Amino acid sequence: MQRTVFFVSDGTGITAESFGQSLLAQFEGYEFQHVTFPYIDSTVKTIHLIEKIHNIHKVEQIRPVVFMTVLNEEVSQMLHTSGAFIIDLFQTFLPGLEHEFGQHPLYRTGKKRSTTHSHSYHRRIEAVQFALDNDDGARTRNYDKADIILLGASRSGKTPSCIYLGLQFGIFAANYPITEEDLDEPLKLPKPLQPHREKLFGLTIHPGRLAGIRHERRPHSRYSSSQQCQLEVHTIEQIYRKEHIPYINSTDYSVEEISTRIMDLAHLKRRLK
Repeated sequence: MQRTVFFVSDGTGITAESFGQSLLAQFEGYEFQHVTFPYIDSTVKTIHLIEKIHNIHKVEQIRPVVFMTVLNEEVSQMLHTSGAFIIDLFQTFLPGLEHEFGQHPLYRTGKKRSTTHSHSYHRRIEAVQFALDNDDGARTRNYDKADIILLGASRSGKTPSCIYLGLQFGIFAANYPITEEDLDEPLKLPKPLQPHREKLFGLTIHPGRLAGIRHERRPHSRYSSSQQCQLEVHTIEQIYRKEHIPYINSTDYSVEEISTRIMDLAHLKRRLK
C-alpha cells in the first residue's frame, strides 16, 4: 500500500527526515513516497504546500502523513489545518523540556546547525577531507594520522562508511581495498597495513549481494562474477580471523548502522560535540 509522507521544515528539514524515517522503518507493508520541503517559512510557501497535500489526498484517497519541524507559529497553524496526519516534532517535545528546564525555548531555526565557526565544524570538514584523500588505499603514508582503517573487498561499503564516520562523528577514517593481487600471498595481511594492526577494522558482505553491486559497475565481468566474489569474501574473512581483526557483515545494514556499529565495536570516541 502506498502512502505519501511529507517532511516539512522552516529550516533544512534534516531533523524531520531523520526522525520521521526512523519511525517509518518500524512499519512493513507500506510503500512510502518521501517528499521533503525545507525552508517553508512564509504564508505563500505554506499555501502552495497545502495545495500539494490536498492534491495527494485527492489522488490517493487517503490523507498524507506530515513530519514537521516548524517554529514559525503562523506556518505551523496553517499546516495543522491541512487535513494531513501531522507529527509536529517541536510541539511534541519542547513544552515538556520547557517545563523541565524552567526556561522558554529560543524558537530559532537552525540553532543546532549554526556551527560555522566552531571547533566541531572544522573537525568535521577535516575528517571528511581525510576520508576522501585516503580512499581506496590512495595514501597509505597517512595511516599514522587515522583513527581507524577500514578493510574489505571492493564495493563492500568502505568509502561511504568512512565519509559518514567523518561527517557524523569527526573520525579520521581511511580505507584499504583488499584486491585480488593482495590475495596472491595466502592469508597474509597486505604489507602497508602491517604497522597499523591496532587501527584495522574489517567489512565483509554476502557474496551474492557483492556480485549484484559489482554487476552494476562492470556487468558480465570476472570482477562481478559470483565465483570471484565468493572467493574474495571467503579469503578476506579468513585473513580477518587469522589476524584477529574485528569485522562486521555490512549486507543488511545502512551506512548509518555500519558506522555506528564500527564506533561501538572499535571503541572509538566521538570527536564532535
